Amino acid sequence: MTVRLNPYLNFDGNAREAMEFYHEVLGGTLKLNTFGEFGAPDAALADKIMHGQLETDGGLTLMAGDLPPNVEYQRGNTMTVSLSGDEADKLRGYWAKLSDGATVLTKLEKQMWGDEFGACIDRFGVQWLVDIGQQA
Repeated sequence: MTVRLNPYLNFDGNAREAMEFYHEVLGGTLKLNTFGEFGAPDAALADKIMHGQLETDGGLTLMAGDLPPNVEYQRGNTMTVSLSGDEADKLRGYWAKLSDGATVLTKLEKQMWGDEFGACIDRFGVQWLVDIGQQA
């Protein structure tokens, strides 16, 4: 069982290009999933990256995605902090504390890809993503 802390970069439609660049720079294994793969009804989003993940041989992890239309892109404020893993109780505890007094963007609940996921901006202005993966 694990919990992972890593940066999550947000893009305004060019996440694929950016992640392919970082892949060239850092090497490793790159996985890209589009909004269309998860059944997003908006055709304009179908080829945009919902979630990208780069895992390097040296143990680095970088995640990224294109922001959906209902989230404003602000250059210079394009990174969030992601907590993810399969330790559900621990991650739910982190979420409870991080979201206390926060602006909740997405309530922590089961999402279309099967994980529990929530997003908030804490009382200090830091955006957090919490993803509880499905246990095998």
